[in-house]
Amino acid sequence: MSNVIQLLPDSVANQIAAGEVIQRPASVIKELMENALDAGATEIKVVVKEAGRTLIQVIDNGCGMSETDARMAFERHATSKIKEANDLFALRTMGFRGEALASIAAVAQVELLTRRDDDELGTRIEIAASRIERQESVQCSSGTQFLVKNLFYNIPARRRFLKSNSAELRHIANEFLRVVLANPNVAFSLIHNDSVMYSLAAGNYRQRVAAVVGKNMNAQLIPVDTETSIVHIHGFVGTPETAKKSNSDQYFFVNNRFMKHPYLHRAVMDAYQNLIASDVVPAYFIFLDVDPQIIDVNIHPTKTEIKFEDERIIWQMLGAAVRESLGKFNVVPSIDFDTSDAIDIPIARRDGDFAAPSIQLDPFYNPFEEEKKRYSNSYSGGSSSVGSWDSLYSGFESQGAAPDDGGHADEEAFFSSFSAEGGDEPVQQSFLSGGSDEKPLNSIRFFQLKSRYILTSVKSGLMMIDQKRAHERILFEEYMQLVAAHRTITQKLLFPEELRYSTEDAAMIEEIIPELNEIGMALERLDDEGHYRVLSIPSQLSGTSVAALIDGLLYDYKNGVIDAQGSVKELMVRSMAAQSAIPYGKSLNNEEMSDLFDRLFACEVPNYSPSGKPVIAIIDTVELESKFK
Repeated sequence: MSNVIQLLPDSVANQIAAGEVIQRPASVIKELMENALDAGATEIKVVVKEAGRTLIQVIDNGCGMSETDARMAFERHATSKIKEANDLFALRTMGFRGEALASIAAVAQVELLTRRDDDELGTRIEIAASRIERQESVQCSSGTQFLVKNLFYNIPARRRFLKSNSAELRHIANEFLRVVLANPNVAFSLIHNDSVMYSLAAGNYRQRVAAVVGKNMNAQLIPVDTETSIVHIHGFVGTPETAKKSNSDQYFFVNNRFMKHPYLHRAVMDAYQNLIASDVVPAYFIFLDVDPQIIDVNIHPTKTEIKFEDERIIWQMLGAAVRESLGKFNVVPSIDFDTSDAIDIPIARRDGDFAAPSIQLDPFYNPFEEEKKRYSNSYSGGSSSVGSWDSLYSGFESQGAAPDDGGHADEEAFFSSFSAEGGDEPVQQSFLSGGSDEKPLNSIRFFQLKSRYILTSVKSGLMMIDQKRAHERILFEEYMQLVAAHRTITQKLLFPEELRYSTEDAAMIEEIIPELNEIGMALERLDDEGHYRVLSIPSQLSGTSVAALIDGLLYDYKNGVIDAQGSVKELMVRSMAAQSAIPYGKSLNNEEMSDLFDRLFACEVPNYSPSGKPVIAIIDTVELESKFK
């Protein structure tokens, strides 16, 4: 039997390695930008076409490479960063494994132009599918220029799995921002299809954060700066008012390297406890400077996961640093006592005399006489004696008993309740229907509990209806019918609202704008920096926050709840129904509850709200009887 184990060709091995390092065009940009930073570049320019499918070009003014280094850079595990295993625990550079260029050259057509400052001529190398096709000396500017063309051209299966251009562009912008935020002393620019997306000048950390998230956010940034013997924590966190549903402005950096760390994210969230709602996330840009020996960055091919020697200590220090910053800048609300009815007591001064206030008193005034008159008038119509107490129970006598009650009329009479809080007239309610269907008889009244639930009697027991969810289901189906018939009513804004979004969010908005227009929301893009103007909204959303509504859409879009092809319209209609539904705490009279009940059971899906939550609950007779055993 022949041997079955054999060595793979270099081209196949490189393609396998590329599958771990190069996942999409954004991965190429990340690796090339990090290489430019390690080369000491102070200006980096990124140019992409068709979201990186056709061309990715990264130009830097770094130290450049010699002819031999340019050739060796494309070999696997060829690196200038480490010489022995111990160097892995003292890393300060971005790249170090020597896999990036070899992986890129295995799945694309690559052209390299590089020259050192001291050299008269530079080097040009062309590689396709790990094969060097040309190498020559050329005249070029100092620094390095990479051109990556036709990514995954030799692996059609990988190319088919790429997302749409807008989706890939979001990933490119995301990776670009992770690099630029950590290096404010370097100038960056990002150009897509000859359109400038970012042009960032060199500056400090605050200037870079403000340039990325918007100048209007600059005033909402709270600095964090805590230094210990283990870690130096610095950066910025957003005020509680700027917290959003979308996870677009949360960044951790360790030694200027971006990382994802859910455990440390929890520490920041705990610091905001009782300051923000549970469904929103604050913005933060936090940098951790630690000794490289207490971290391990070599646990993932993309180097976005970092392991600490003692994560619990870092967690405690980070939480304390964020809480200290929030408290120092008076983010925690102070106690504000109501002084509207306080007695104004003048401050006594030694250099002046105060005269006692003159008050005219009636020595014959008796406050109990006024109280006695009010008490008597409320029951006797103004007479001096209190009326008969039997008149207070006259409402129960008119209830009567059902024909088959066996003479127990008092069991049929249920005590009266108020249909509205603070109402003047008590309204008599009854649960008993005696009908044969789950729906109560028209003559039977409903009962509202805690201004939240509608109660009524059915054959199987007691039915409870969540009034807000029921109204959401009714409005949702009505709005969907209007949208399907293209009969939505649009309301133009007298003062158009201007909003700003990150490049990643702006790319998503561009995808859902056609769906927004169909339901009556018109957005106009003002520039390439994510500024939009809201021109009109559906009339059902009048008085609601458009910014919060779009933020909720982006959150669901990022988390896969919706996609741009089919369910944006449905989600918008769901939001419209939720915004327009009657709120909890709203008191309803019997006619309103009856109308809500009839419209609910006319819906196609009355049992569940548009978000899938139950609307109706029935407590059966057996369970009710068990309460009285």
